Amino acid sequence: MFMNSDNAGPAHPKVMAAVTRENEGWQGSYGADAAMARVTATVRELFEAPEAAVYLVATGTAANVLALATLTQPFQTIFCAPAAHIHEDECNAPEFYTGGAKLTLVGSGDKLTPEALEASIAGEEMRGVHGPQRGPVALTQTTELGRVYTVAEVEALCGVAKSYGLPVYLDGARFANALAALNCTPADMTWRAGVDALSLGGTKNGCLGVEAVIFFDPARAWEFELRRKRGAHLFSKHRYLSAQMEAYLEDGLWLDCARTANSRCARLADGLRGLDGVSFLHDPQANALFARLPREMHRRLFAAGAEYHLWGVPDSEVEREGGPLLSRMVCDWSLPESAVDRFVGIARG
Repeated sequence: MFMNSDNAGPAHPKVMAAVTRENEGWQGSYGADAAMARVTATVRELFEAPEAAVYLVATGTAANVLALATLTQPFQTIFCAPAAHIHEDECNAPEFYTGGAKLTLVGSGDKLTPEALEASIAGEEMRGVHGPQRGPVALTQTTELGRVYTVAEVEALCGVAKSYGLPVYLDGARFANALAALNCTPADMTWRAGVDALSLGGTKNGCLGVEAVIFFDPARAWEFELRRKRGAHLFSKHRYLSAQMEAYLEDGLWLDCARTANSRCARLADGLRGLDGVSFLHDPQANALFARLPREMHRRLFAAGAEYHLWGVPDSEVEREGGPLLSRMVCDWSLPESAVDRFVGIARG
């Protein structure tokens, strides 16, 4: 009943086997390995982008901040949601790697709207040399609250950005979960909609630790390579990153894992829906559920060994008297249906 985070699950056996195979013999270093050439070809085919530049790093933070640094000047601002990972969970790494660019928070939640984005962008560059200049728009797919931007929503937001000549970056740490939920093509959700650069997450969805950074305009490639090296994120034994990503993308494993995680989350939601005192922040759209549960229900679940996070309050709050508490439950590819059913059974009492 482990639903703390999809970061905490195991790597998929096929990924582990690929790393073991790659451990035989010698390969070129720093990305000059044969597996990386195959990864690049596969990504280009999946995204229908034959000239896309493809790079691998080991963490989502590295992917986000190196990509944004490539798209952003130090005197610019990055437009993002208040709940964006780059704002709440990266210890000011975007500001550090961009050389001081700031973040402008748009709206009040986890998703941007075209109207709020338009107002925020229009509100900058009003003070000439004294104020921040307009920089890229950063989207998160899925959002930090587990919601999914539809293709039409991505298109609308990109349209606003393009009207000001601004690039768009998509933080896709859970891109596969969103793609599985929407049942669209990778191209439709990215460059066809107006996205310029993307991080394609693997770590949360069955890999040991690898994220792909994709630039649909290869003119950005060399600067990213320099920033990756200068930022200490170029692996010498790069083939172990390549092996993970190759196995992840091979035969649709990445989407199979995402569909399984999404399915477990839907099963969890179906089991909790309608129980006395239970309500959802919103209907789950991918692999994360935000649910308010009565405190006694939380206590039963925690006592039985369930692991998940309370959201917005310390864990000690569950022992106090009061109303329902909001929690976050995240399902990964390895969570068995039996664990979900046990969780629901305990919740039902």
